[in-house]
Amino acid sequence: MSLTTCTVHVTTKQERNIFISGELAKALRLSKSKQLQLQVGSQSVTLPARYIKKAGLHLYLPQSVIASIKLPRLGPCLASSGSGKEIRLGPVIGVLTNTIGTTAGPFGSRTPFIRSIMQPGERKSYHVAFSPKDVNWQQGTVSGYLLLPEGGWVRKTVPLPDVVYNRLPSRKAEKMESTEIFKQRFVKRNIPLFNWGFFDKWDVYRLLENDPVFKFVPESVLNPTAMQIKELLENHKFIYLKPTAGSLGIGIYRITYSQGRGYFVRYRRSGKNVLLRFNKFDGLVKMLGVNRGKLNNYVIQQGIRLIEIDSCPIDFRFHMTKNGNNEWVVAAIGAKKAGKGSVTTHLRNGGQLMTAEQALKQVYGGRSESILTKMKETSIELAKAIEHNYNHPLGELGFDLGIDQNEQTWMFEANAKPGRSIFKHPGLKQQDKASLANVYDHCVYLSRFRARRDS
Repeated sequence: MSLTTCTVHVTTKQERNIFISGELAKALRLSKSKQLQLQVGSQSVTLPARYIKKAGLHLYLPQSVIASIKLPRLGPCLASSGSGKEIRLGPVIGVLTNTIGTTAGPFGSRTPFIRSIMQPGERKSYHVAFSPKDVNWQQGTVSGYLLLPEGGWVRKTVPLPDVVYNRLPSRKAEKMESTEIFKQRFVKRNIPLFNWGFFDKWDVYRLLENDPVFKFVPESVLNPTAMQIKELLENHKFIYLKPTAGSLGIGIYRITYSQGRGYFVRYRRSGKNVLLRFNKFDGLVKMLGVNRGKLNNYVIQQGIRLIEIDSCPIDFRFHMTKNGNNEWVVAAIGAKKAGKGSVTTHLRNGGQLMTAEQALKQVYGGRSESILTKMKETSIELAKAIEHNYNHPLGELGFDLGIDQNEQTWMFEANAKPGRSIFKHPGLKQQDKASLANVYDHCVYLSRFRARRDS
């Protein structure tokens, strides 16, 4: 495959020809065929080719051709050719999300986030953000939003994309049968769609239970009975109860058993940390509503004694991405220190954000670098294992990892659509940009605008 960048212009000539500069023809190793196929996303047209003496890598198209192939914009883009008898322009990168229909902020409060996704490579690829209702399968087009150079938005009909990055924000919507059918239509057209849907906590446990990396996952039980809660408390002294489809630390209970003192429950209610004590196990069971089905769709998880700073446990958010070579890399790491009395380290619950280097240095001093290296290696192992056992392509993952008092690494959560709260730390701004650049490079890889080395 030959690959280069070129600049696409409109020509005032009326004949439906493709006009190609000599340098571009040479770079793409075109066969000087009289007919060339021009492809953008799902749209293509075969036209007579005219080779012109013009310095630089240029392509000139009549307005009628631009309209027929629904070219997203003029200007620079990547160009590739496999056989020397066709030119692919692009790639067209689709960002699947929800739209609310105003050009000022077409994605509501998520507009800045969608903009940040579309900025890497914006001058050499075509990005379009769209919702499921914006696709016309019969015509092979998407009516979505393109980012303008000055930062605004324009709604335009463009070809079906070469690759789709799924950022639908609703767990409920993604579980609907209609959404599943919609995503499968891309698969049937051989359009890669990655980050298929949200993980439930039990999904990850099930994915890894027969994999060697399972040693990094705390013991867990789905929909626990009172006896299972008691057994795990006796074995581990403290446990967590987490909703399987939860996020942001909402609905989590931390339960501790102390012989002679009883059972202690911490949780969050109305924005405040709550601590309750029960002398007897029956009182705990009643409060949790175990026998009334209140713990259906909950996972009970072994508690881990994490390393601490100022007597507050810390864990780590690893933001993982695939890069342009289809390899998992650690894009960023944030350390989260729990707030006093908090069940979790979530920032909205009073947690404090630090860099991993800052946190580990406070705990381990001169050994911090080797500890961090080991955690990075574990995170790569986990990402590879989840991808291997999952049925759909993944390009991004978020891990909540912790280190216990014996320096063992544990994985508490895996997110297929990780949030980006760690990037609020001023020390992680570069990693923020790097993570988005990796996602873009992976889109280019999946769209076959880069030589592929499948692992």
